[in-house]
Amino acid sequence: MSEIAFRAATLDDVAALHPLIERAYRGETAKAGWTHEADLLFDTRTSAEELSALIADPDRVILLAHRNGAPIGCVQVARVGDGRTYLGMLTVEPILQASGLGRRLLAAAEAEAVARFAARRMEMTVIHRRVELIAWYERRGYRPTGETRPFPIDPPRPDLDFVVLEKGL
Repeated sequence: MSEIAFRAATLDDVAALHPLIERAYRGETAKAGWTHEADLLFDTRTSAEELSALIADPDRVILLAHRNGAPIGCVQVARVGDGRTYLGMLTVEPILQASGLGRRLLAAAEAEAVARFAARRMEMTVIHRRVELIAWYERRGYRPTGETRPFPIDPPRPDLDFVVLEKGL
C-alpha cells in the first residue's frame, strides 16, 4: 500500500471529494463501513456547492487524506472563536473504515486547529443515537458537555438531536 498524505482541500478537489462524502454517509455504499447515517437519513449529506463554500471560507479548512492522488478521507475544522474550533464531516472511505485512518484524520484535525486557528478546545456534534460513534470519540479524549442541539432538518426530528462533545487541545 502506498503512503497516505494529508493536505488542505482546494476547489479543484470538490469533484472527487463530494462523492466520497456521500458514499461514506448515505446510501447502500455507506453500509460497507460502521460510521454511516444511512439508516437514519435518506437525503444527501452535502452538495458540491456547499462543499465549495466551506473550502473557500477562510475560517474553515477541509483536510484531505489521499493516496496516489485519490481522496480516501477528509475532515473539516472551523474556527468558532474564543480559542475554540469545530470538527465536522470526518469522512473515511467505507471500505477503509476501522483501518486507523479516522484516528489519523482526527489527530491531523486537532493539530491543524492549533496551528491554523490557535485553538485550545475542539468541539463536535454527533447524533445522540450514534452511541458507538460517541464511544469512539470518548476513547480519543472527547467528553459530552451536556449540551444538545437540534438536527438541522425541516420539519424537526427530535430523534436526531445532536450531543456536543469537547476536548482540550
